Amino acid sequence: MEEDRAQTDLGIAADIEEAQAPPSPPVQKQPKKRFVGRRTAASAASNGAGGPSVEDSGAIQVAQPRRAPRLLNQVPPEILEDLNLKEAMTLLPANYSFEIPKTIHRIRSAGAKKVALQMPEGLLLFATTISDILTQFCPGIETLIMGDVTYGACCIDDYTARALGCDLLVHYAHSCLIPVDVTKIKTLYVFVDISIDTSHLLATLERNFATPKTIAIVGTIQFNATIHSVRSTLEKAGYKILIPQIAPLSKGEILGCTSPRLPDTEKVDLILYLGDGRFHLESIMIHNPSIPAYRYDPYSRKLTRETYGHEEMQSLRRDAIKTAKGAKKWGLILGSLGRQGNPHTMALIESKLTQMGIPWVNLLLSEIFPGKLALMSDVECWVQVACPRLSIDWGYAFPRPLLTPYEALIALEERQEWSDGVYPMDYYGKEGLGRTKGVPLNRLLGLSLKETRMIVQCEFVLDIFLEYQEGIGGNSAPEHAPFRLQNILWLMQLTGSPGSTSRVQWLWTQAQPDKEHWSPDLHAARFVYRFDRWVDDINGGWVRSADR
Repeated sequence: MEEDRAQTDLGIAADIEEAQAPPSPPVQKQPKKRFVGRRTAASAASNGAGGPSVEDSGAIQVAQPRRAPRLLNQVPPEILEDLNLKEAMTLLPANYSFEIPKTIHRIRSAGAKKVALQMPEGLLLFATTISDILTQFCPGIETLIMGDVTYGACCIDDYTARALGCDLLVHYAHSCLIPVDVTKIKTLYVFVDISIDTSHLLATLERNFATPKTIAIVGTIQFNATIHSVRSTLEKAGYKILIPQIAPLSKGEILGCTSPRLPDTEKVDLILYLGDGRFHLESIMIHNPSIPAYRYDPYSRKLTRETYGHEEMQSLRRDAIKTAKGAKKWGLILGSLGRQGNPHTMALIESKLTQMGIPWVNLLLSEIFPGKLALMSDVECWVQVACPRLSIDWGYAFPRPLLTPYEALIALEERQEWSDGVYPMDYYGKEGLGRTKGVPLNRLLGLSLKETRMIVQCEFVLDIFLEYQEGIGGNSAPEHAPFRLQNILWLMQLTGSPGSTSRVQWLWTQAQPDKEHWSPDLHAARFVYRFDRWVDDINGGWVRSADR
């Protein structure tokens, strides 16, 4: 009543009437009804509840016993406390975390017999020691050290490991850029966290930068734990610390081709890179040209001011794009070094070239050298779907323009040129050209095989479908349907399929939802429903359903 009185004045008559009324018993305030969900309410009602909700009913909710929490992939004590293993691990640097116990546990639990070890060249001097430890404490296994160059996380070589008969791949010193549910064999990522002298780092920063300063701290995955550990100490010292992120990378992690764009609202005073070398640092410098950058080398324990020739680089890239616009024949390079190449991005550029009537040739290369491309003098422009930094850093050394996918789409008038002097470095970001977006085809394929009980009589054809999942089903947006159709028709040519091209095109058109009512789930359902028919028509009878 008091709450109503506060909002509405009923006059003096109401006050007199209220004073003459007999006193009412005090009203106990009831708690608000808790939302319990439809399923819980229905269950309570079936047990004799008569009220409109569980709280109003006499139903008794019997608490279910809580399951004891489990730690997935927890290393058992018999491995962690093995004195012989601890002694063997002393052969490795104490400040390098190679996660030997975790690796041994993974090998044993997976029942692996042949394990591939892949690491960058800087860690290869420890490869034989790691191999000896693993074979000693996992009797019966065979290890294989992969010696091909490994520049970054994009170079994970699960294809080669599978071809060599390995059933587990341990990839060192890079983050999970390629998810473990995408790799062709079981994969374990070991970040190789490196512990450093943080007291020297903190003292160096306090001596060189006055407070208050806004510092954005980034680094490679090896020093990611250190970046987060020094944050609180620096903030207590008076600094404002920003640890930026570009998804799907971790906070503070950058790659040579992928780094966050720092917002102007944060008013960042400087960028601090924690790590050795300049390759990764240059990525965030290119993406944030107006912010001063510093590098703290944890090995030499030196802090240096770093600069970059932004105007020269951007001028060279603009000249290459301008020259490419007049090229009469293009060459498209798909990188085969690990997972560098992206068939979806390749198909995107191919489709645009087809629309513009420009001929092109495809080339598969693990490493790209000027002399190799010079042998094909009729090609007037090259596009490499491998590493963007190859074009940015070394493009001037090639006899013909060597474009990144982003630059190629600018030359083909599919994208706008960068503005405000900021060249984008988001290749493996969520919207970058290095990633594949959409509903994974391998998941849809599994549903289709399960529901139609298809019998695959030609494993080669099925492998091609899986290998080209980015091109066929990687991007579910309607505007990208022509690119996936083009890959299916290309697949028919590769396999020598006698199937009808027009029939495949008709089936594909029937499966495409209109843009107004499009959704990923709807597209996935239609894809699964017609997948067996596509396979049957494309392969001309090589694959048959058991129901037919």
